[in-house]
Amino acid sequence: MGPRNDSNMNPSSPRLVLASASPRRAEILRSLGLPFVVVPTDVPEEPLAGETAATTARRLAAEKASRAAARSPESWVLAADTLVFLDGETLGKPRDDRDAAAMLGRLAGREHGVVTAVHLRRGVEPGRGIAETSRVRFGPMSAAEILWYVGTGEPRDKAGAYGVQGLGARFIEEVRGSFTNVMGLPARAVYLLLRDAPDPALALLALSSG
Repeated sequence: MGPRNDSNMNPSSPRLVLASASPRRAEILRSLGLPFVVVPTDVPEEPLAGETAATTARRLAAEKASRAAARSPESWVLAADTLVFLDGETLGKPRDDRDAAAMLGRLAGREHGVVTAVHLRRGVEPGRGIAETSRVRFGPMSAAEILWYVGTGEPRDKAGAYGVQGLGARFIEEVRGSFTNVMGLPARAVYLLLRDAPDPALALLALSSG
């Protein structure tokens, strides 16, 4: 899949690439008024032995940014990775509907963590990353509710098998911390990375309103 224009960019602005095909991440960048293009990357999203969820998320975000930067060396690349963790175990995207139902059964009635790592880089420079964690509490879910939600298809491509901003919102009792972080891209972290990057034009872009 090639680059896709997501908004009209000012020729004088630095080119910002979102290294993700996630419509939720694109939605958050648009809500911030940031012009960008989409260049998805293909990185295996599997944790390594001994990694915490935060360590895995940081590594994967950096790998995604590296691959996208190699394809677009003149652009600033923004990449992210989101993981859910519970009882010391990382919950990524479910393998199938049965796995999604099992994840939801574990999350129901409990609080869990969501970590999103964001990485910004350009060219061969390693860049800089930020990881942010939020806490989410699910209400109790009956077997029928889990079956219904899995049947909607929404859990299939979501870390932890749910979308906080979609149909799954009806099962969420509380979110502590950044809501956009749980969606997949913490808005504050994105702003800080752009504002503090070694490129004055990015600081101007960070305060863009479209």
